[in-house]
Amino acid sequence: MTQADTPYRHPRRGLLWPFLIVGLLLAAWTGWWFYLAQQVEARLAAQAEALVEDGWTIEHAPVTTTGWPFRARVSIPHVQVTAPSGHGVAAPELVAEANAWNPDRWVVVAPDGLTVDRADKGRMGVRAQALRLSVSQLRSRFPDLRLQAVEPVFTPHRDADPFPIASAERIELYTRPHLTDGVARTDEMDVLFRLIDARGRRDGPVEAATREGRLTAEVEATVVAASRLNAVDAAGLLASWTEAGGRLVDVRGELSAGESRARVESAMLSAGPDGRLAGEVSLRAERPMDAVAGLAGARSGAVDRVGAAGAAAAATAAGDRPVDLVIRFENGRTWLGPFALAPAPKLF
Repeated sequence: MTQADTPYRHPRRGLLWPFLIVGLLLAAWTGWWFYLAQQVEARLAAQAEALVEDGWTIEHAPVTTTGWPFRARVSIPHVQVTAPSGHGVAAPELVAEANAWNPDRWVVVAPDGLTVDRADKGRMGVRAQALRLSVSQLRSRFPDLRLQAVEPVFTPHRDADPFPIASAERIELYTRPHLTDGVARTDEMDVLFRLIDARGRRDGPVEAATREGRLTAEVEATVVAASRLNAVDAAGLLASWTEAGGRLVDVRGELSAGESRARVESAMLSAGPDGRLAGEVSLRAERPMDAVAGLAGARSGAVDRVGAAGAAAAATAAGDRPVDLVIRFENGRTWLGPFALAPAPKLF
């Protein structure tokens, strides 16, 4: 056999290069993942220590981080967090997840529900098809937040004060920095709140106002002095914000309670020293008498039945025509004209 007849053999060393490159990339990625896991746990521990120094109580079982190679999944079992105000939250487990290549966006879920401590009002269980909080733009002064509760059910513990609603189809809260001409304002934040198809608790004011129907609300506003929302002290959940001049401006939205409908606007709302809403809200209402008359027949001690009955009688003259109303939150009460309907909503 001549040299020309000898078959050519490709060098095998060339076949090893793709495997070496993949191996090096995998090793580098694994190193990055473990570095990320370490950083997440270290920052979580540092944040907890800072809160404890400010008077918070934080307890939980050992934290574990899994999810290699593409995700960082942080599991925090048996969590209990209590603010100096006495408000707090506890959960059998909280789970936070982020893409390993984009750790600037996290989703936190409570797969087994929450227990909310309302300070002097007592504890309440919250169960839902989904309870999740999405946080992004962590490097911004005000990160984008998205809080969602899908089909939540609220159950006050024994001897706890009742909660206005028993369940809802969905509750959503969104926040983001307030923009003016495309530029974020220094200390302002936009807020959007949605309460969809909520059912009031038995014999409560929401059940009465909706005539055993559903309550839906969509309200948006701009929060002024938003940075002070980070300061939670023994005076209350939003006390520091209120003392610093915190307020809600450019409030607008829509409400429906049973057969009643209303468009809502307010130039400014704030909170009094007792944490209850203060200010005026203008409403363009359709069939308001249905909701007010329902309040007049409520069996809840929170409703001023005499005042609600007077307001219902005054609203009867409007019939089914749309009517312009002004609701005042003053001295801890909710007023329609001269009639006191119920305590003003409490923000903290």
